Amino acid sequence: MAPGPCPTHALRGLEPYQSNGPHFSVFCSTPATAPEPWAKAKPMKNQDALSNSGLAVIVISDDLAVRNSLKFWLEIEGLAVRSYVSGADLLSAGDLARCDCYVVDQKTSATSALNLIAQLRDRRLTAPAILIASHPSLTLRQQAEKAEVPIVEKPLVGNALLDKIRDVIGARG
Repeated sequence: MAPGPCPTHALRGLEPYQSNGPHFSVFCSTPATAPEPWAKAKPMKNQDALSNSGLAVIVISDDLAVRNSLKFWLEIEGLAVRSYVSGADLLSAGDLARCDCYVVDQKTSATSALNLIAQLRDRRLTAPAILIASHPSLTLRQQAEKAEVPIVEKPLVGNALLDKIRDVIGARG
């Protein structure tokens, strides 16, 4: 398809800019009559099972971007989410009994994710846990399987994590 003109509404109110520095040109590859990209987008979520369910998820990750994006996404999906920077922060928090699922980033500092999950179990906190990890080793996979902790690999693509949350919460109930 040959490039079409940029929509005129995108250029309204712009004045030519004179500069002594480098010049950049912007090219638009969609015709002016193309629908906005979000008009064709299908939602990734299936809120039937979890939306307005009152389910609570705790996210533990020392990576601010991971923590915030997971919290934002899971809240959009209808879950109540609390997030913590580390296992120590989680363990020193108050009401840990109000949790339906833990989502623990393997790269959480100070303690391994599986060690944190073991500490939760020692405290009789039996909510299911999910480990998120980039390129988990065979050893990590074996340890997680022994602890009955499923792994969802990063990058988190599609609904893999949400589907796993549904699975572990459903299996518990």
